[in-house]
Amino acid sequence: MRRCLAHLALSVCILSQIVVVAQAQGDDPAITATRVFGKITNIDAPSGRLTVKTDAGSVVVVQINTDTTFERVPPGETDTKKAVAINLTDISVGDGVYARGRVAEDRKSVPAQKVIVVSQSEIAQKQERERQEWRRRGLSGIIESLNPQTKEITVTARTAEGNKPVIIPVTDKVKMRRYAPDSVKFSDAKKSSFEELKVGDQLRAKGDKSTDGTHFSAEEIVTGAFRTNGGTIKAINPQTGEIQIEDIQTKQALTIVINKDSTLKRIPDNFMQMMGGGGGPGAAAGGPGGGGAGGGAQAQQRPAGSPAAGQTSAQGAGNNVAPSSGGGQGAGRQGAPGAGGGGQGAGQQGAGPGAGGGPGGGFDIQRIIDNLPPVTLAELKPGDMVLLSSTKGADPSRATAITLVSGVGPLFTMMQARQGGPPNRPPNLGTINLGIGGP
Repeated sequence: MRRCLAHLALSVCILSQIVVVAQAQGDDPAITATRVFGKITNIDAPSGRLTVKTDAGSVVVVQINTDTTFERVPPGETDTKKAVAINLTDISVGDGVYARGRVAEDRKSVPAQKVIVVSQSEIAQKQERERQEWRRRGLSGIIESLNPQTKEITVTARTAEGNKPVIIPVTDKVKMRRYAPDSVKFSDAKKSSFEELKVGDQLRAKGDKSTDGTHFSAEEIVTGAFRTNGGTIKAINPQTGEIQIEDIQTKQALTIVINKDSTLKRIPDNFMQMMGGGGGPGAAAGGPGGGGAGGGAQAQQRPAGSPAAGQTSAQGAGNNVAPSSGGGQGAGRQGAPGAGGGGQGAGQQGAGPGAGGGPGGGFDIQRIIDNLPPVTLAELKPGDMVLLSSTKGADPSRATAITLVSGVGPLFTMMQARQGGPPNRPPNLGTINLGIGGP
């Protein structure tokens, strides 16, 4: 009997140790018995210590000595053959780090044999180059139809002349990705295929447009099933990162989850006035049809055919001018982010694609949002009008924000005026292609 009890006790002890080790190894995938991966939060060179924090929040001290080697790899590279030798002095706080060595049992320290880093500044430069490339050679729209036989996608895209169908052939060389339900980051979109596409999906592609603008040769395509909601903030919970709104269309309560990957922006209070309109039909600069982006009164006084706020010139004409979405600078005093998509003048009536989208109405708002000033959750308050995009998840009463824009009251007013009908009729948010963000 005693022998049985002894065996049982030994078995329980061994099992307990196995569970403890398994839990320790499973707590944080960035920490294993032989390596740690995370971001450097502190460098103490005299004591030979690097403090590293993983994505899961674990803190590990990397101990270095005269035998530790240091290397740097370019952002996005997985081949260590492309690494170059560096010194400790070349490493900065914020750099991504891979420290190799025998990790302590408590998973809180590692004497590193090798430290491989990815420069935070190089990551930022690479991301900025990717953003500019997607803006310069990008196309966004809603999938209108799919042809399985020819593997062609027809999207409704915003152009200077209004909504137009554009055909995108999908070949084996096209890199396709798709947002998963409740996902937020553009970079987290998963590998996809033509067969996963659905009519009504939002699409963003990078490539080259044909001379006549009817076809688009894509290198990369990112799609997703998104929803766009808007409404008034009723409550904010900073601890959980949740916002309660009353949906402007359904009048139902909606919980918005804000996480570290959500993008928060704000439309300046005088944005609509700076665009040359007060919220009525055709209120964007350039008169009916919402011509080129606005610099305010000065832009409206320009003679027809003269350079204006949305043009692609790299220089602004006024003071405190923010970047226009057409790639240049706005014109006029304290200009808002411009909305011209093709560089057309604002002096000609209906001359170009402004925030109102040109002929046919609707909003190609993505370019405008890219240049809006960022805000934090702490800056939002009950009563603010917000607009957000999210993927369609399992719970329709909750949404994890990809992009949330505050200060949209004047935008909603202008949309209501443009679509006609009773003054209290909610705006048609389906005309806003807000879902897919960018790199």
